[in-house]
Amino acid sequence: MLWQACAMLRATFLLALGLSACQPDETISGYAGTDREWRLVEAVGQPITQRITLTFPEEGEIAGHAPCNAYTARQTLPYPWFKIEGLAATRAACPELELEGTYFAMLMSMSLSEVAGDTLILSNEAGMQLVYRAAPD
Repeated sequence: MLWQACAMLRATFLLALGLSACQPDETISGYAGTDREWRLVEAVGQPITQRITLTFPEEGEIAGHAPCNAYTARQTLPYPWFKIEGLAATRAACPELELEGTYFAMLMSMSLSEVAGDTLILSNEAGMQLVYRAAPD
């Protein structure tokens, strides 16, 4: 009887492990696409002319380029929730370093995401929005 219980537990564990490997990506990368680059076009209602990008290279990760530096972070909440952790950036200096700091602060304050076609909107409870457009191929 004990060996049957152990065999059943092992089979259940293997089935659960196999099913979890087949689960779709429920983070924003599953909706925004891991093969797309998003360019910031508007922040808090103001047009953005500097090249600021956001990508989702794989499940639970974000990356991009701010005006001066490349950055990466983790994002593991299910869509539409958005929260980044462990933001890291290279350390190059440039004239837009203040803008970059503002962008990083705003990005870290975002809590919701919405993907509609070629538009990605990140927003928070304070009503701030970052609007991105998918870069052409």
